[in-house]
Amino acid sequence: MNKGIWAIWYGIADNDKTAYLDWFHNIHIPEKLSRSGYRWAAHYELGHGGRGAGYVALFGGDSSHTFLNPSPVQLATRQSAETKQFIGMRRNTAAAILAEEIRIDGPDAAKRGPGLTAAPVIQIGHFNAPSPQVEDDLGGWYAQERFPLLQKLPGMIGARKLLASVGAHKHAILYEFTSLEAREKHYAPLEAESRDPSTWMGRVVPQLLHATYSPAVGQRLWPAI
Repeated sequence: MNKGIWAIWYGIADNDKTAYLDWFHNIHIPEKLSRSGYRWAAHYELGHGGRGAGYVALFGGDSSHTFLNPSPVQLATRQSAETKQFIGMRRNTAAAILAEEIRIDGPDAAKRGPGLTAAPVIQIGHFNAPSPQVEDDLGGWYAQERFPLLQKLPGMIGARKLLASVGAHKHAILYEFTSLEAREKHYAPLEAESRDPSTWMGRVVPQLLHATYSPAVGQRLWPAI
């Protein structure tokens, strides 16, 4: 099983990047992966499209409860001096513990990995819907139109719709691609429908209330592509 994701968005000052990334990739991620229920990790540099910049770290677990036993607040009380030093370098941090609602595989699902690790390139959105009626329309669009289309899209590894167990925004969507080039060629043209109110996407997507860092496109730094 890997039905939970702990997502952490943040920035790092330029003069801290080299030391921080060395610590995060070689010390912090392996330490996290040694914990019970943690199944994979991936670290992305954002800024390749969308609104987000900086980084997002994703940790995959058996369920969202993997990251609540102990919880992030409890873990913070146990941090070593070194961990506190490097975590303190983060700026404009936001986080969510997410439970997978549904997952679909695309034509290139076999290129996910290593193991269960998320794809080399992702687009991640984190948002609220303004009303139950919009949520109804949003869910129908994902189930009836969006996901069936993505299951056939070249360069698509898969997509995961998630709900927040912890976080300021209820909904999240994680799209996984083989490369930035494949996303730009096959997926980006679909986004034009969001500007056409005569389409289902154009009716529902403009109503969503995104976090300031959402949506964002990221290329994986760890594990190296």
